[in-house]
Amino acid sequence: MRCPAPGPAALATTSARRPPRRGLRRRPGRASRPGWSACAWSPSTWSWARRWSWCTQVTSGSQTKRKAASATCPFLTPIQAALGTLSSASASVSVEGRGAPGTPVTDAMTGGPPHRCRQVKDGSVKRGYFQKSLVLVSRLPFVRLFQTLLSLIAPEYFDKLAPCLEAVCSEIDQWPAPMPGQTLSLPVMGVILQVCIPSREDKPECSPLKQCSHEHLLPAPVILTSVHELDLFRCFQPVLTHVQMLWELMLLGEPLVVLAPSPAASSEMVLALTSCLQPLRFCCDYRPYFTIHDSEFKEFSTRTQAPPNVVLGVTNPFFIKTLQHWPHILRVGEPKMSGDLPKQVKLKKPSRLKTLDTKPGLYTAYTAHLHRDKALLKRLLKGLQKKRPWDAQAALLRRRLLELTQSFLLPLEQYMASLMPLQKSITPWKAPPQIRPFCRDDFLHSLEHRGSQLTCTLKGDWLGLYRRFLHSPHFDGWYRQQHREMAHKLEALHLEAICEAQNIETWMKDKSEVEVVDLVLKLQEKLVRAQGHQLPVKEATLQRARLYIKMVISSLPKDLQAILGPP
Repeated sequence: MRCPAPGPAALATTSARRPPRRGLRRRPGRASRPGWSACAWSPSTWSWARRWSWCTQVTSGSQTKRKAASATCPFLTPIQAALGTLSSASASVSVEGRGAPGTPVTDAMTGGPPHRCRQVKDGSVKRGYFQKSLVLVSRLPFVRLFQTLLSLIAPEYFDKLAPCLEAVCSEIDQWPAPMPGQTLSLPVMGVILQVCIPSREDKPECSPLKQCSHEHLLPAPVILTSVHELDLFRCFQPVLTHVQMLWELMLLGEPLVVLAPSPAASSEMVLALTSCLQPLRFCCDYRPYFTIHDSEFKEFSTRTQAPPNVVLGVTNPFFIKTLQHWPHILRVGEPKMSGDLPKQVKLKKPSRLKTLDTKPGLYTAYTAHLHRDKALLKRLLKGLQKKRPWDAQAALLRRRLLELTQSFLLPLEQYMASLMPLQKSITPWKAPPQIRPFCRDDFLHSLEHRGSQLTCTLKGDWLGLYRRFLHSPHFDGWYRQQHREMAHKLEALHLEAICEAQNIETWMKDKSEVEVVDLVLKLQEKLVRAQGHQLPVKEATLQRARLYIKMVISSLPKDLQAILGPP
């Protein structure tokens, strides 16, 4: 299981989404903006805010006035926090509604920063309700962990207010830093959350959580099998018959609108779609919950240019008319946690999309390149009949999508490996050879002998799918990453060749000072990059490089030694 590196990305990886705007940050030492109140539990006081999240925020107000906000750290405006429009934050929201007596309490997850909202009937307010939200903004894509955390904190906070939040922050302040690969027990509100922080070394098809002895933990811990992965089976229930076509649309970076009945369904469907390409990094933009208040609304709704490569999650039926020119629109109903497979959405032509009373369906003119995986559908349906656990169903679906993506990437990886220069062509006293360029025609020709049709049981137009993928944003992102890793490997091999050379003194005899100084500078640059873990070099090689640098510098005149550093 790959997890995106800690950054402003959500799930996935962390990846291709925009970083938060600098204008949203408040500089230290400056007065708070109007509407923000200082709190005792500011990030300058609590170390957990720097390790786990950016800030927590409380927004409150009536439905007739602009919401006022009080926060531990004002990185968001009240409107952005209330609407969840900070696209770079982890996209999940839990909403708790309280209305007239007898009104059931509902929980839902919506887009934007993780937060929990309570709406209370209040006769003193013109529209009859007062509402307050608790928001958590994080740079880590741990959606499931933060959902669980807020489900524990928010009910107590709404009853006890600030003292409860301060006590919780003191408790979370004792949490260790989230280091990749570690299994942590995180106490909060009398509950112990046992989680494992994923790392790049984790296998995608396996859960990294190691079962620990729980005898000394009272009460028994709540085990989260993943801190960032959603339940794909629950999210994809209404579209299981078209999940392979949706996988192709995500693979090709096609613009897609997800119209759902609630922000909860919208967010989960978008996040599930963007995570179904693992281990391929999702390199397009996506908005789990997009509203007309977002600054890009005009850009996305204009008809003067082609829609951008974005996955939008919306709930307002107004978008059916505004985004009718988008090539792919998925309308889904409320997900149902029943024992039977819910009614599947139908594939429909975009011309059948109506402004009002549009029925659930996938409105697109796209024709899938691969045949439908009937074996997968049979296994999932059989699992429902046998009442297989939902986690097992989700694992089955995720593993199948993982195998499909890996089979698709295998020919690309093999062709990229053939572009790498041979190790015997790397000599210590010459510049390392260049990586050969990627030729699309040569790659497509090579698919006849090592294409995905040889490793995947699915039949179809694999060649046509590759042709379109080579022009997609995901190919560009994948190629850049692969090329960067190969370049680092090439530099590491060149550094090893220099360090293993035995005749450096002989080489220096007939070289000018300029050439010797150039060697020192290059070695120092490679050493700095290797020490920053940017180059895959062994420690013994680094030590040998330091000795070479000292040896070469000591052979230079005193004035150059002073400039280059002590020998």
